[in-house]
Amino acid sequence: MVDELMNETRIVKASQRISTDFLRVLEAQFPVQAQHAIRLRYPSQFAKHLNIHVNYLNRAIKATLNKTTTQVISERILQEAKILLRAGNLSVAEIAYVLGFKESTHFNNFFRKHTQFSPTKFRSG
Repeated sequence: MVDELMNETRIVKASQRISTDFLRVLEAQFPVQAQHAIRLRYPSQFAKHLNIHVNYLNRAIKATLNKTTTQVISERILQEAKILLRAGNLSVAEIAYVLGFKESTHFNNFFRKHTQFSPTKFRSG
């Protein structure tokens, strides 16, 4: 019984450490700059950067944040997109590039899926 409890505590602490490391690496990419695109956009890229298996990362994020790794990344990218669109310094295509989208249409689809607005409509509204 005590061994099980100690093992569970160890797992929780490991998950918290991994989540903290993941969030630190995610946040270090922001705010973005016009000439540099973010380098890490996918759970597998973060896992490789943190030297852990992607499934281990996903389990740790789900256990501590109650969201998928992809959800956390998407929410942060969306937050930065909104900031950049409101600032108005970059075109939608430039924003798509710095946020790591290969095509601005992919960014448009991503933004519309999460906000129900196109980036242009969000910017003007």
